[in-house]
Amino acid sequence: MPTFAYSGRTRAGQAVTGERVADTMDAAVAALRREQIMVTRIDPTKAAKVAKAAKPAGPKGGKSVPAKNLAIFTRQFSVMIDAGLPLVQCLEILGKQEPHKNFSAVILKVREDVESGAALADAMKKHPKTFDPLFSNMIAAGEAGGILDTILKRLAVYIEKNVKLKSEVKSAMIYPVAVIVIAGVVVAAILWKVIPTFANLFAGLGAQLPMPTRVVIAASDMLVSYGWIGIIILGLLGYALKNYYATNNGRHMIDAVLLKTPILGGILRKVAVARFCRTLSTLLASGVPILDGLDITAKTAGNAIVEDAVMTTRSSIERGETISTPLRETNVFPSMVVQMINVGETTGALDAMLSKIADFYEEEVDTAVAGLLTLMEPVMIAFLGVIVGGIVIAMYLPIFDLISKLT
Repeated sequence: MPTFAYSGRTRAGQAVTGERVADTMDAAVAALRREQIMVTRIDPTKAAKVAKAAKPAGPKGGKSVPAKNLAIFTRQFSVMIDAGLPLVQCLEILGKQEPHKNFSAVILKVREDVESGAALADAMKKHPKTFDPLFSNMIAAGEAGGILDTILKRLAVYIEKNVKLKSEVKSAMIYPVAVIVIAGVVVAAILWKVIPTFANLFAGLGAQLPMPTRVVIAASDMLVSYGWIGIIILGLLGYALKNYYATNNGRHMIDAVLLKTPILGGILRKVAVARFCRTLSTLLASGVPILDGLDITAKTAGNAIVEDAVMTTRSSIERGETISTPLRETNVFPSMVVQMINVGETTGALDAMLSKIADFYEEEVDTAVAGLLTLMEPVMIAFLGVIVGGIVIAMYLPIFDLISKLT
């Protein structure tokens, strides 16, 4: 008689696995049902071993998943759970329809672990680059409280707002960087191809060149002769800066400088405050203890200075202090934020107050980014015009001199 490997759950919800000898698979399932075991998976043992050997080892590389894909997954997951679909079925549907291959493999692996009897949070914790501590801890709180659908909705809102916040910061950075890069390419092309032609013309005429023209020609000669050295130096500087930022001291120094940068520093500070308040509010509203919440919030702060401030606050709370007092002493968070957090602590509605602060600062970031882009557009156009226009004028000055002498 064939042997069948099975996994299932008892009436009490306990996960069980084992083997059963029977004439057919249906007979094995029927025998297990008589023992009040609900079968979730059953295979002939030989077939199961072959399938196990042929099965891929799971997602490799530990690649992170785009936040947009995670937000869509969380929103769809919450809708399915709210509609009453079984957990395993939800994960199977979402895994098969997910376009991101690595994320799809992770979801299906989580589904397999859940089907084998693991808790959803424990299965997600095996993939920390996809489901960070905030995500898995909130799922654990949702499972423990029986409010997984509500937790998933909160997570979806949190991730969507976080994606929006990041896109706003990127939009504030992309425009000036793009203009500077374009200006650099245009100027390099002029110095490399156009200016040498003028230099040969002026050399043939034997005319005395004005100072601006001599400066531009010298810059052109340097670019043509040593341009490749400049590219190598820039590449090495970029590599060194990246490695320096990867160190603890480098990250603290660069993040501190960014926070003190005019205009941009104010936006980054508002982003950090909004992210801190949104993350901690979401965790506290989901039932995560405040010390665990601050630990997770510090890791998702995105700035070393803010992370240190949050961890200092956590240490003070561990000693019995309130959250507002150590936050004020860090001098990182604005006084208005500290006062509102103090009110939230006093009234016992800290999560709601943090959510309101996050809403306010997210709107502040919207306004600041819009104002920055409005201000930078004419500044960048003027900058590009001055650079290119200056080069053109410098090249035409000798021609104007020659024309004036001929007349």
